[in-house]
Amino acid sequence: MPRATAAEFRRADAWFVVPAFNEGPVIGGVVHEVRAAGFPVVVVDDASSDASGDLARAAGAVVVRHATNLGQGAALQTGIEFALRRGAAYVLTFDADGQHQVEDAVAMLSLAATNDLGFVFGSRFLDDRTDTGTLKRLVLRFAAWFTRHSTGMRLTDAHNGLRVIRADVAAQVDLHQNRMAHATEIVRQLGRTRAPWAEYPVHVLYTDYSRGKGQSLWNSVNILVDLMFR
Repeated sequence: MPRATAAEFRRADAWFVVPAFNEGPVIGGVVHEVRAAGFPVVVVDDASSDASGDLARAAGAVVVRHATNLGQGAALQTGIEFALRRGAAYVLTFDADGQHQVEDAVAMLSLAATNDLGFVFGSRFLDDRTDTGTLKRLVLRFAAWFTRHSTGMRLTDAHNGLRVIRADVAAQVDLHQNRMAHATEIVRQLGRTRAPWAEYPVHVLYTDYSRGKGQSLWNSVNILVDLMFR
């Protein structure tokens, strides 16, 4: 099937995929912003014990629920497969905790469509908008180095959850790792497609909520453990 050109592209053809686990305080706001921008969104409720699924649905998302908690990698895989079955031309992976900006996703989508790129990675290190903190910056720099040597992909930010993936490339993604390890796995699988790609500067907004959910020093430790032992 011929791919849509940038001029032909419709926002309704680009699906946001949002994995969510107990994100009740913020998921409604995240979905509302995406829907207000004219995009369809599927929230994969990874067996939350709170009302994340109901709140996402009330805000306008399609909700798919896992019966048991399977982790972020599995939730992403479920969401990608769902979006492709709905005819998505592009899939955008987007975190549920409010740290990603819809305007960055729109700019990445435009870059991908205009240049017929297979995928675009967000990077918090290509401008100075994101304050990561010294230790997290060092860990993420190490993760980028490790990913470059294990995949051949020269990324500046290998653990950024904001990605735009063209449908034919997304169809080749088959994630099996969870926790932080799936971030390296998806880079490796996308790289193997040999599709043209780019990075784009994005603002990752760390709030008290997102830090409390795992964007803390412990999260940095988890990244190192996953890189070294998986």
